[in-house]
Amino acid sequence: MANTQTDHTPALPQAPQTSMLRFLTCGSVDDGKSTLIGRLLYDSKQIFEDQLQKLQADSKRQGNAADDTDFALLVDGLEAEREQGITIDVAYRFFSTPKRRFVVADCPGHEQYTRNMATGASTADLAILLIDARRGVLQQTRRHAHIVSLLGIRQVVLAVNKMDLVGHDKAVFDKICADFHGFADELNFSSTVAIPMSARFGDNVVENSKAMAWYDGPPLLDHLETVATRDELEENQGPLRFPVQYVNRPNLDFRGFCGTVAQGVVTVGDAVTVARSGRSTKVTRIINGFEDVQSARNGDSVTLVLADEVELARGNMLVPPQARPHVADQFAAHIVWFDDKPMIPGRSYLLRSQCFQSSATVTTLKHRLDVNTRAQASANSLEQNEIGFVNISLSEEMPFDAYDDCAGTGSFIIVDRTSNATIAAGMMRFPLRRASNIHRQDMAVNKQTRSEIKKQKSAVLWFTGLSGSGKSTIANLLEQRLTARGHHTYSLDGDNVRHGLNRDLGFTEEDRVENVRRVAEVSKLMVDAGLITLVSLISPFKTDRDMARALMEADEFIEIFVDTPFEECAARDTKGLYAKAIKGEIKNFTGFDSPYEAPENPELHLRTMNADAATLTDTVENWLQEKGYL
Repeated sequence: MANTQTDHTPALPQAPQTSMLRFLTCGSVDDGKSTLIGRLLYDSKQIFEDQLQKLQADSKRQGNAADDTDFALLVDGLEAEREQGITIDVAYRFFSTPKRRFVVADCPGHEQYTRNMATGASTADLAILLIDARRGVLQQTRRHAHIVSLLGIRQVVLAVNKMDLVGHDKAVFDKICADFHGFADELNFSSTVAIPMSARFGDNVVENSKAMAWYDGPPLLDHLETVATRDELEENQGPLRFPVQYVNRPNLDFRGFCGTVAQGVVTVGDAVTVARSGRSTKVTRIINGFEDVQSARNGDSVTLVLADEVELARGNMLVPPQARPHVADQFAAHIVWFDDKPMIPGRSYLLRSQCFQSSATVTTLKHRLDVNTRAQASANSLEQNEIGFVNISLSEEMPFDAYDDCAGTGSFIIVDRTSNATIAAGMMRFPLRRASNIHRQDMAVNKQTRSEIKKQKSAVLWFTGLSGSGKSTIANLLEQRLTARGHHTYSLDGDNVRHGLNRDLGFTEEDRVENVRRVAEVSKLMVDAGLITLVSLISPFKTDRDMARALMEADEFIEIFVDTPFEECAARDTKGLYAKAIKGEIKNFTGFDSPYEAPENPELHLRTMNADAATLTDTVENWLQEKGYL
């Protein structure tokens, strides 16, 4: 369809601009975020005639602006959003004026979609926080302001929208500004510009409003055209950070390290150091695309060629010798929790940064942040959309910076091992150093030597299943047989360890996680001692069993699922626990009012309904013999 040039048809493409501003809009549901973006596009002549005609038709059919054009429909593209009148996904729009190019992210306002809002904030230079003039500062406003601050956005526009619905009253505007500054002054924003507006009618969006003559500041678009971008503020500031994303070695004569400069400038001839090893070398070439260039700066994707053969791979970074980042396997961080399942200390997750991945455990939840009062409240877990300050332990050392020093090398996400879903975003604050006099001691006698002396292959046989399924019975019988054959074993039974090692733990989900973690760590020591260790533990959660597996080498963890139906376990009820659980005398009882997540791919699956303990023990013993453990 041809586009007829009108007053609201985009002008011909401008000459290339030198500056692009990325900003996001966020606020509570129905504060007018999508309407504001639509009005910006309309008033800055970014809408073609056919788009305008369709918008007007859609406004009559499903709009929420009475007889006026509903500009929110320009952005709310998902049918579900239009039906509910809310933004669900992060909607990105591109537009330009003679002065600047823009990328705008319209972020969801509903609390359920806070993760989407964090996604939009992660690359933005500026945030527009919308407030409905009738409702003032809400809890969701405070949450969004905290997330924006945590993600390093330092420039904020406080857009007090729908001023037409409060009679353009200056007193209302002043009170909202005072309420906002009452908590936001501690969020380290370098610039907070408050603008009273009506996105529906365009007041103070592109041009100053006559209805609010008392406002003497710039309209929104003027401010967006002149405010500095994050790159402009940080240009050439901070030492070089070059995370390696890929090693390019097409032949024996070329070895290049590919990545994007996260901070600073690198020039041919510069001395650089490998962050993790401390090995120094020089940059001999910088390749941008297919061309050699003399230098690269923040945001440039390039390939670096080095003077020396150094050990350098994805997960490492090149830095100046005199300004190296932290390198540690433990650090403190702020996290925003997205998942509907709570964050529990001790549980194993995956941590991913710009170029690094590692198994990670939240070892301590220091406090939960109250978004209304900024108070630091003690907590055992984080619920969905809550913000916490935590200690995190990794399975290996990683190089990183404090987020405030370099967002590119100081941010990360947490990923669920099972679903691969992103369940949290984090901002690193500082490393947790071990005492300087504590080092890992290299022992002359190792695990292999201990196993060879015992003429066996050390391993952990991890029996999991419901209470009363037969785990301890089979493990006990198996240990008797192995001992009779001259093998060296040790049993860690779930009930027995709760009399000593884990006597301080109860049966809440948090305590169950810690129970498994402690047993797993002891099991690891037993494997190092060359023993065949038999663990009989309900261990109901897959993530916790995966955590235990991750502590061992590939063939050292043998998951054995003792599969007995709940009804059969309840019928046996050798300890009387099921009867008490049904009466409500025992809470958080696995299989009854607390879930059991059955193993999906165990090394051994023992179905007990049609087999006795001796036969099942034969199965395990024969398997160990065939696999070379005995």
